[in-house]
Amino acid sequence: MKKLFCSAIIILMLISCVEDSKKGVNFDPAFVHVVYFWLKDPGNMKDRKALETSLEKFMRNSKYAKTKFVGIPPKASREVVDDTFAYNLVLTFASAEEQELYQKEEAHLVFIEESQDLWERVVVYDANSLVSP
Repeated sequence: MKKLFCSAIIILMLISCVEDSKKGVNFDPAFVHVVYFWLKDPGNMKDRKALETSLEKFMRNSKYAKTKFVGIPPKASREVVDDTFAYNLVLTFASAEEQELYQKEEAHLVFIEESQDLWERVVVYDANSLVSP
């Protein structure tokens, strides 16, 4: 199962890098924070829109997150791809210390307050870079 999530994280990080390069945003590999959300009612379009709106507001207002990527799973074409989550969030930070500050920043806390009733499960993977930025 861990291999499955690690593969998904790598793929999403690569997609994020491509998207960020198109926008002129540099992917900062120092500290990566990857979040997967499973919604209580994934078919409810009102709930999905509410989460998307809250995520967009959060990403606009975060002072610490550098790379900011939100995605949805594509239809899995291979057995090793987990497509059971509803949304994925990939954020990067200049350091673990910056990520700690983000945990307490108003934008992050407001997002949690606005959206926590929408999800039934959240899984977070954090990673430090093996290579110095």
